[in-house]
Amino acid sequence: MPSRGSATTAVSGLVALAIAVGVVAMLSIGVGSRFIPPDSVLSALFSPGGGFYDNVIWELRIPRTVAGLVIGAALGLSGAVMQGLTRNPIADPGILGVHAGAAFGVVVAIYVFGLLDFRAHVGFAFAGAALVSAAVWLVGSRGRDGATPVKLALAGAAISAFIGSATSLVLYADSTAFDEFRFWSVGSLAGAKADLLLAAAPFLAAGALLAFGVIRGLNALSMGADVARSLGQRVRLVRGAAALAVVLLSGTAVAAVGPIGFVGLTVPHVARALAGPDHRRVLPYSALLGPLVLLGADIVGRVVAIPSEVQVGAITAAVGAPVFIWFVRRRTVREL
Repeated sequence: MPSRGSATTAVSGLVALAIAVGVVAMLSIGVGSRFIPPDSVLSALFSPGGGFYDNVIWELRIPRTVAGLVIGAALGLSGAVMQGLTRNPIADPGILGVHAGAAFGVVVAIYVFGLLDFRAHVGFAFAGAALVSAAVWLVGSRGRDGATPVKLALAGAAISAFIGSATSLVLYADSTAFDEFRFWSVGSLAGAKADLLLAAAPFLAAGALLAFGVIRGLNALSMGADVARSLGQRVRLVRGAAALAVVLLSGTAVAAVGPIGFVGLTVPHVARALAGPDHRRVLPYSALLGPLVLLGADIVGRVVAIPSEVQVGAITAAVGAPVFIWFVRRRTVREL
């Protein structure tokens, strides 16, 4: 049971992170290839008059910022749950085949059905992520011990490699599919629209509820499956619910904006460094750190190459890789 002082510190940290996320969100609305002054941002938010800045903010900047908030939270949460589920500090949602399945779904939408509209890809990407993740779970859960972390990791690596090869074969055979796919595969918030976010919202909400619902189970699993059973946890149910949460959160995020690396991998480590190993703190911290990192990277990508921009997936990879290496070198990160 955490002490009152430590609980107060955790709440203070969450409040500070929430304020930081709010500041970054306001910067995301005002900063870009064209800087919008703060007074114009406030005017557009609270008393829009249909001017140029109002249109830019409401049609482009706000959907992009909201996407950064919800997708960042989804990636942070899914990474924390994935690492807690597998007890593997270098695990990310891709270990369940989410990224490989989503990519294959997009390719099927383009190559088989000829769907070139970005919004039409979302359903196929999510379906692919869900089907491949289910296959990974079925293969990894075979045997007496069920879905152990090692078996899930091996099944995920093998099936993801197979699906990745199938995706590459289709892309090499069809130049149209390759041209369409490469824009999605970079990972970008630029194409986020209100209707896309509304379509993704139910899946993200369900995934978040599941993630927070298995917190006690993840804490118990961190001490081993046998200990978790002795504490009254239904291990198979906890693992299944946690895996489903990862698929819903990460699968929907990848389907909506493309694969964005290192957010789900690195954010949980930062959360544990700030809040300790208790998932009652790690998950809320990750849900706030994810948007902070993703929106911050998106802002950097907008201004680093004006008048062009660098997609957020490239920025998170460039920044996340060295940060993650630094965390991995610390003894406290080598095992959960």
